[in-house]
Amino acid sequence: MEDLPRRHRITVQEYHRMAEVGLIAPDARVELIEGEIIDMAPIGPPHGGTVAMLDRLLQRAVGDGALIFCQGSIVLGEYSQPQPDLAVLRRNTNFYRTRHATAADTLLLIEVSDTTWRYDRHKKVPFYAREGIPELWIVDLPRTTLHFFRKLSGKDYAEKSSTGTPGIIALPGLPDTSVDLSGLFEVSSNS
Repeated sequence: MEDLPRRHRITVQEYHRMAEVGLIAPDARVELIEGEIIDMAPIGPPHGGTVAMLDRLLQRAVGDGALIFCQGSIVLGEYSQPQPDLAVLRRNTNFYRTRHATAADTLLLIEVSDTTWRYDRHKKVPFYAREGIPELWIVDLPRTTLHFFRKLSGKDYAEKSSTGTPGIIALPGLPDTSVDLSGLFEVSSNS
């Protein structure tokens, strides 16, 4: 017999309904991960600027070959609707206006980690692997390191690597398409 209370996991459908009736404020920075509503860290200038830079570089790199979602949500199963900082998605003629993107639509997710490294590494990496996300990058701002999680193998990534000096990187699922991230951690003195 179980001696701990059971947790009630919220479904994606319940999560949407909570937002519709005002239980979740329209501007709330939350995401649904495995049935739990998670508060997201506030976005400071290093995080916001890095996301903007990556968005621009990715948009230029993929052109019409894919869609880039910037801080949009994807539905991963019945209990999760995360909001990664960036998602590279398969092209969709209506730009996902009639349904949410799913793991099957996803080529790459990118999380920019300013204050959430431990959570991103120990919770989100295995979560994304279990949900079938083919590739994940974490931009670790405090350590100026780009971490790669590639090649799904069961419910884990078989290839894990990192670099402090990113350069030209091939984009998954897009033959002959790469992005130049050589200036990712450089900060200009211009304000």
